[in-house]
Amino acid sequence: MHNTKIHLCKDGSHTLFSEKFNQHYHNPNGAIAESRHVFFETPGMPGRLGNAGSLRILEVGFGTGLNLLLLMEQLCKMDSKPDITYRSVEAYPLKLEQAMKLNYPEKLELSNAGEILACTFRALLPGMNRRQLKKHVLLELFIGPFDRQPEPDNSYQMIFFDPFSPDVNADLWTKEIFRKLAEWSDPDVLLTTYGAASSARAAMAAAGWKVARAPGALGKREMTLAALNPQMLANWKRVNEEKLRERYESGEFG
Repeated sequence: MHNTKIHLCKDGSHTLFSEKFNQHYHNPNGAIAESRHVFFETPGMPGRLGNAGSLRILEVGFGTGLNLLLLMEQLCKMDSKPDITYRSVEAYPLKLEQAMKLNYPEKLELSNAGEILACTFRALLPGMNRRQLKKHVLLELFIGPFDRQPEPDNSYQMIFFDPFSPDVNADLWTKEIFRKLAEWSDPDVLLTTYGAASSARAAMAAAGWKVARAPGALGKREMTLAALNPQMLANWKRVNEEKLRERYESGEFG
């Protein structure tokens, strides 16, 4: 059982509190503000969308569906829209009734946000659920553990890494997970996450990722970006991957 309660953030948007993980899904200072900063503004998603004929995105941790709604909001502002395949993985999906209580439709510049939430969360089944949200947007929502999802048909160019933190959900912040993500990724992939723990960055480095730090959202000092091609991180300050890799392999992080 995964019990959750709606929480009103300081920016007026909703997040959830998970009793299982004893954590909020987003920064309590602002769900929408945090997600925009981490997954759209910092990695330059508007530019990536504008320059791409197609884009394959993998999200780890679908949660409330907020990142998907923010993507749809961004696409609505664009004249030329790329073809998007958006795969997300969620082990503990919300029930439709709770998803429909979230106030995102009131807070986003997206007239059909409520319809998207209803379409997404209605009649979800274990395994892969596919929703054609727009002619140019295909949602592949996998309900189950990360390692049970099928291999992708094509590589990903963007990864939204958004599970609960390493303190409570360590199984998703391992070298093995980040190695699998690397195997599934395009050479010019960019991974972005709110997480900034040394253990998480070390796991990325041990899996072959180049890692950089960026300012965090809403009072959080840092967030993390990672890439296979170091040129993708030219705008941010790199960490010392070799040192982190050595610390990880020595067992320092347990």
